[in-house]
Amino acid sequence: MSIKEEIKKICKDVKFNEPLAKHTSFRIGGPAEYFVEVRNRSELANLLKIAKKYNLDILVIGAGTNLLVKDKGIKGLVIKLGGEFKSAESVDSAEKVKVGGGVLLPQLIKFCIQNNLGGIEFLAGIPGTVGGALVMNAGTHLGEIGNRVKKVEIMNFSGKTRVLERREINFSYRKSNLPDKSIILSAELSLRKENKNFIRKRISEQLKRRFLCQPIGFYGAGCIFKNPPGRHAGELIEKAGLKGLSYGGAYISEKHANFIINQGKAKAKEVIYLIRKIKDTVKKKFGIKLELEIRIIGN
Repeated sequence: MSIKEEIKKICKDVKFNEPLAKHTSFRIGGPAEYFVEVRNRSELANLLKIAKKYNLDILVIGAGTNLLVKDKGIKGLVIKLGGEFKSAESVDSAEKVKVGGGVLLPQLIKFCIQNNLGGIEFLAGIPGTVGGALVMNAGTHLGEIGNRVKKVEIMNFSGKTRVLERREINFSYRKSNLPDKSIILSAELSLRKENKNFIRKRISEQLKRRFLCQPIGFYGAGCIFKNPPGRHAGELIEKAGLKGLSYGGAYISEKHANFIINQGKAKAKEVIYLIRKIKDTVKKKFGIKLELEIRIIGN
């Protein structure tokens, strides 16, 4: 039996040489050799056994909102969480939520509104999934998702599951120490009971702030660089004279210089050119080395 046949025997939603441009917010990226959406823990564990058997590289993606996939794509197995991993439910005192790693952040916020749960309004307007948000400790100056975590359930690439308590996880600015070779199955978040109207008001205020200062409705991956200590990456890029600079099908946003936009047909190599241009110019002008917030992967 071939690798393809073995994978298809386990999972229904399988694609071969699937363009990852379809699965990233940048709308950029070459094909994944094997692209599989898993529905439950059993499928996932069996799929990981196949990956180990054939020594396949593994990449787990959520909504692809902080990824730039290179133009030649990715060899190996790309896994996306579906099915049971896209559910949320209240637990214990009803002020805790157990949420799957594949749940989109807007869906989590909607669930919280419906259940009168406050505490994560700062995530409004941030795309991506819960799993991705936990890995990079997504948030704003108003808060970070790591502050709400009680526990996280993971599966390592050998198919073994483990529950990490909050004290075992270190969250810091746009990163966490969650194990690299693992998949976030679910998380338990601690929230608080609040009036639904108050929650909606804070969400509305957060969305207005984002609309005023960030480009909306374009293909991109959010902020490209982390803010250096005490500074703002967007301000540094603007002061370096790079706002509006274009290369091929990509350009640096005129609304917020820490955003690179795909005008529709940009290649990864064009975005990478702008990234290097920004890093080199900011380093030369200000002596500051910018650190990427997005991940660049592939060949």
